[in-house]
Amino acid sequence: MEIRPILSTLMRHKTAAALIVLEIALTCAIICNALFMIGERITFVNEPSGLVENELVRVQIYGIGKDENATAQTRADLAALRALPGVTGATSINQVPFTNSSWNSGVRLSTEQDQPTLSATVYMADEQFLKTLGLRVVAGRDFDPGEYIDYETLERAETAPPIPAALITRKMADRLFPGEEAVGKVFYSWGDSPIRVVGILEHLVRPSLQGGPTAREYSMVFPLRPSYAVGGNYVVRTSPERRDEVLRAVTDTLRGNGPKRIIVEENTKTMETLRGEFYQSARSMAWLLGIVCVGLLVITALGIIGLASFWVQQRTKQIGVRRALGATRGQILSYFQTENFLLATIGIVLGMLAAYGINQLLMSKYELARLPLYYLPVGAVALWLLGQVSVFGPARRAASVPPAIATRSV
Repeated sequence: MEIRPILSTLMRHKTAAALIVLEIALTCAIICNALFMIGERITFVNEPSGLVENELVRVQIYGIGKDENATAQTRADLAALRALPGVTGATSINQVPFTNSSWNSGVRLSTEQDQPTLSATVYMADEQFLKTLGLRVVAGRDFDPGEYIDYETLERAETAPPIPAALITRKMADRLFPGEEAVGKVFYSWGDSPIRVVGILEHLVRPSLQGGPTAREYSMVFPLRPSYAVGGNYVVRTSPERRDEVLRAVTDTLRGNGPKRIIVEENTKTMETLRGEFYQSARSMAWLLGIVCVGLLVITALGIIGLASFWVQQRTKQIGVRRALGATRGQILSYFQTENFLLATIGIVLGMLAAYGINQLLMSKYELARLPLYYLPVGAVALWLLGQVSVFGPARRAASVPPAIATRSV
């Protein structure tokens, strides 16, 4: 197929050609970034939490006034909860995943460090924390019985005792000690006493979105037993089919086990429900971006169809002349498809440059990650295919123009 006649024709219709190129460029730029953002949100929604979510229920309580016996009451609550039929584990926790809690602390590798290496969330754990949540230790060990202390003891001490040990997630370990074995290493977080890493957790998601996507698993666990005066959360583990039954039993037990607490009914839910609500906005955004992509593709396709149909109508006699001179239907069809391919290619190249620019803007304003390069060829192929499919109908009509049309008067 000779390209020169096609370019000559396009130069005579600069405005129409420029408009379709601009439309394709804008569509390419927006589609590439929208698909990337959709992928980011799907990954975010499906991220591993490390928890046995389908076996967990959460009850939130608030203390009424200052309760000097909060630690003893928490222990009594946990003993009662662990004795309930169907309960395989129960723990008191200062914050719960998927609730936008914010127990965070800077982490340093030396006392002389001015700025923290990272900010991590802090979970306080009692003896059944790992068992109840279903967390996996992939290196090192769990806390020893003698390492647990009551958080209130730590809080009331004039000179705070050092944190005896810590568990950290694998992603946090890789960030703090890249290429090294983290077990046995120390870091500094609460004060200037070193905290020794005794174990690495496979996963433990951060409760909130603080720190952005890269910091979602910067989590550390201290062997500090929280009371309801600190966190106000009990998490209970049971079999999936007994969650509703156990949830009712848990709330009834806590109501009858002490007068100085209020159960927050609207926050007393299964962990799966909490996760679903937490990611609802991300799912909605993914659907919205998907609808925008489909809408843009439809508009672009209609633009290509409209322009191609207009050009076929304008060139009817020219097509008839070519048919009379021996051009086959396949050659006429190929002509319009090649013409569209050239316009689409120019638009795609401009769109790729615009996609990169939009991504840089989003990175600076909204902490979006860098656009992976493979999204660009994916967007290009999609628009090339869209262009060829859209132009096929008008091109087929052009190929059907009979040679006799060349003999008709204008």
